[in-house]
Amino acid sequence: MIEKYAGKNNSKYKIFITNKIIPSIELNKYINKTSKVLIITDSGIPKKYIKALKVKIKNARVYLHTIPQGEASKSFKIFQEIIKKLIRLNFSRTDIIIAFGGGVVGDISGFAASSFLRGIDYIQIPTTLLSQVDSSVGGKTAINIPEGKNLVGAFYNPRAVFISTRFLKTLSEEEYKSGLGEVIKYSLIDNEKLRTLLQSNTTKILNRDNKILLKIIEESIKTKSKIVTKDEKESGIRAILNFGHTFGHAIEAHTNYKKISHGAAITLGMIIASKISLYEGLIKDHQLDNIINLIDSLGLDTNYSKYKFSELKKYIFNDKKVADGKLNLILINQKFKAFKTDQFDQNNIRKAFK
Repeated sequence: MIEKYAGKNNSKYKIFITNKIIPSIELNKYINKTSKVLIITDSGIPKKYIKALKVKIKNARVYLHTIPQGEASKSFKIFQEIIKKLIRLNFSRTDIIIAFGGGVVGDISGFAASSFLRGIDYIQIPTTLLSQVDSSVGGKTAINIPEGKNLVGAFYNPRAVFISTRFLKTLSEEEYKSGLGEVIKYSLIDNEKLRTLLQSNTTKILNRDNKILLKIIEESIKTKSKIVTKDEKESGIRAILNFGHTFGHAIEAHTNYKKISHGAAITLGMIIASKISLYEGLIKDHQLDNIINLIDSLGLDTNYSKYKFSELKKYIFNDKKVADGKLNLILINQKFKAFKTDQFDQNNIRKAFK
């Protein structure tokens, strides 16, 4: 088992990475025996995993709340349902939520935990590769509204995060590759070791080899934890974690979060941001080719020609990264270091879509 940390000072929390089902002893260290526990999961989680989790919790008062699978569940409606259930169960500040599922479950569970009674504890048990390397770490919680993705939320850290590669074996090909998109992101913004791992182990990664999964998850979390620890509230360097997200979120919003997975959208967003980096003279042609080849070698789509700038423009400029009327982009340089800037030629955005 690998143990990592995220956060700093009083907000520091442990991240456990294992190839086994969640370890009972470590899990129960974070649950008071007299507390009530609400497991929030979604309709896509196999019942055998839910049953296994319930057995591991040494507590008689364990309740379950299941939400519909999919991005549409990150809504005010589902959020209200969770809050009402907590009220019906008479939850107090000594009780705890367990988010057991992918990024949607983790995001809305964390937001509910942050809001109910002005904050109760929660634990993240992410079951998808995307949520394991990204949304479960860093304390971002949110729901979507029609005007955009994650526009309502809070920074609120979990007590702990438990990651098991065992859950990845049952993921669909689409879900798995969605997670690989975020792994690729970490390799492009500041982790050469991870980039080498991805380039050298394509077949093992596609076959979901357990040893390589543990390595790429650990390296991804190392990258995110290092950045988040420096900037928990996204006032500075943490913004580089949004590489590809401005355009990826626009694609998601344009398709009403239904026709493309989050990871697939972010992957296309990274290619767009990389092209803008090329047109800005920040990277070379061969580096852009290498980025596209790496993405392609892992079986992810690299063609975004069906998305037009004119269709995405309203979402791009309604992004959370607009400040003082200026759009901030995350671009990369020749050393694969990402940075935030509002100093770029806006014509290069249009050019990237041609």
